[in-house]
Amino acid sequence: MDEDSKILEIGTGTGYHASIAAKIASRGMVYTIERIKELADKAKENFKKLGIKNVKVFIGDGSLGLPEFAPYTHIYATCSAPSVPPALIEQLGKGGKLLIPVGRVYCDLILIEKNEKMKKKNLGGCAFVPMIGKEGYNDY
Repeated sequence: MDEDSKILEIGTGTGYHASIAAKIASRGMVYTIERIKELADKAKENFKKLGIKNVKVFIGDGSLGLPEFAPYTHIYATCSAPSVPPALIEQLGKGGKLLIPVGRVYCDLILIEKNEKMKKKNLGGCAFVPMIGKEGYNDY
């Protein structure tokens, strides 16, 4: 990430990760999507308290991304998916990077780089809450 990055975050939570991303992408924009309205509202409050203006919060199914603002230079998920959602790969711009935990509870942290060819690398084990949605888990 750099100061001009256009970032998509899947799973806003209270806004901690988006706050850090927004500071790094100080001239860019962070789009973040959360399925739980109360968490999204809390994140908005936190961004306001911190004076962060380059974050836009949406409520919805993060497994589908936010195609209306694509392409993104970076996409990352703060929740684990059963596989890499095709919609997120489609929304990644050329030269972009996607970081996502894949697995049920104990996951592999997957990095995808989209250039002429797509490169996929397993960065190792991790544990995350599950992604709920059309391209996520539905049985939690």
